[in-house]
Amino acid sequence: MYICQRKILWESVTATKTHPRRHARESVLKALYALNFLEENPKEVLTKILNIPKSYERESDANYIDLLYSSVLKHTEKADSIIKNNLQNWDFKRIAEVDKILLRMGIIEILFIDDVPPKASITEMVEISKVYSTEESPNFINGILDSVYNYYINKIKS
Repeated sequence: MYICQRKILWESVTATKTHPRRHARESVLKALYALNFLEENPKEVLTKILNIPKSYERESDANYIDLLYSSVLKHTEKADSIIKNNLQNWDFKRIAEVDKILLRMGIIEILFIDDVPPKASITEMVEISKVYSTEESPNFINGILDSVYNYYINKIKS
């Protein structure tokens, strides 16, 4: 009974505090993660994810899912290079797959998607990592994405 009440309380608290695109970002995470294990083309994987109830709330979310998903696929090598350049005393191969995906998504939002404020993207990736990854992941993801953001802000200013 307590677990049930706690779950309901948790859902009601997070439902009021989540970013409007949270479900969309979670759907992209799930599709990119599934792509690692399924021998299907990326569009088929995305279609399966979009057919899951509650994978998005509005039609604009479905469009955003498609944009973010296709952008991550298109720019994975660039994002991975940026991640590697921002690692300190850490091997890229040792990063949890969910963390790699969230880092890629954050980098893509920061660099290529103009209507997403970078700080909002960083916050969202950190919050999503709290649900889907390890206890250490939020700090790790925040550190890398903040470093990427600061580097590119300084590059734009100069």
